[in-house]
Amino acid sequence: MLSGDRQVSIGEQGPFYAMQREFSRWFERIDVLCPKPPKPPTVATIWERVHFHPAPCGRAGMLRYLTQRGAELLNEHHHELIVSHDYGWFYNGLAAARLSREHGVPYLSEIHHVPGFPVAADFKERVDRAVAELYVKWASDRALGFRVVNSAEMPPLLERWGAPRDKVIVLPSLYIDLEVFAPASTPPPVEYDVLFVGRMVNNKGLDRIVDALAEVDRRGTKTRSLFVGKGPLRAAAMRRAQRRALDATFVEWVQGASDLAELYRRSRVVVCASTCEGGPRFTVEAMACGTPVVSTPVGMMTELLEDGAAGRLVGFDVETLAAGLADVLGDETERRALGREARRRAERFEYSRILRGYAEGLHRLIGAEPVRR
Repeated sequence: MLSGDRQVSIGEQGPFYAMQREFSRWFERIDVLCPKPPKPPTVATIWERVHFHPAPCGRAGMLRYLTQRGAELLNEHHHELIVSHDYGWFYNGLAAARLSREHGVPYLSEIHHVPGFPVAADFKERVDRAVAELYVKWASDRALGFRVVNSAEMPPLLERWGAPRDKVIVLPSLYIDLEVFAPASTPPPVEYDVLFVGRMVNNKGLDRIVDALAEVDRRGTKTRSLFVGKGPLRAAAMRRAQRRALDATFVEWVQGASDLAELYRRSRVVVCASTCEGGPRFTVEAMACGTPVVSTPVGMMTELLEDGAAGRLVGFDVETLAAGLADVLGDETERRALGREARRRAERFEYSRILRGYAEGLHRLIGAEPVRR
């Protein structure tokens, strides 16, 4: 794997760490080449079969590092498939294509989402979208296939960019532990009306969330909100919330999955105002806990919310976002019904089922028989 996840190598046990617990049981060995972590790595191997190789260089040296270290590992362990998580500068995909050509090992390009699609948050995302289109056109004849993680948004886009339909493979990446992320047997007291979880960057629509909450308050429904996440826009979002006189709390981090699940259960609705996403994960985790979602039509949200039975799908503007939040918060009986349906829909993303499907999909690509170890 040529991956963008560098947190495992410094001991952080996020979604990629948890995913490998089950995923690794379907393979003899997985080597993960990843970017240089923000502090010296402390982890080399997890779950016995997954070995991490963080780069010693910055982004400018990644293409050279990936091709050199990748070649060493291929020569030593004779891997049968290269999986490339492709985004940004696309050095993973460029290196994977080179390794594939030189070693005769096929590579799968994974594109979880495209910055700037369906909507660009800024000029940088418009540039990123154009670069992604160039990469897909270039890789269409080189990659064994393209793995995407939703069926409504990404396949039509990649086909429009020239990827053959039979090379676009939908293998979801939302693997949810339904025992951790589950409704409480006895509903706990509600602590927050609206919850946001995510990195505080431009495409998350934080300004629209704050303004929509202010509009809901102005209409007479006073809200208490919680924002969980780090990022360069955190301070600006806090200042904006203060100027709007919101009852809003900001925290940078929740320690573990159980603590996060408890926050979902103690919140009346979860909000996503992103302009581009692959999932997002936090909305489906919330749904698994029985918490309805108000979201823009990004990633999996179009498929899960379009009929309005598990939440509300809204536009990329303050007015419809405020209306969606007010609608869900305005009727407690209906909100609970939305939450029950949200849980039912989230059950399709059960952890072992999704990871088995992912592993079997990779085995099918190379004509191998999947065996769980």
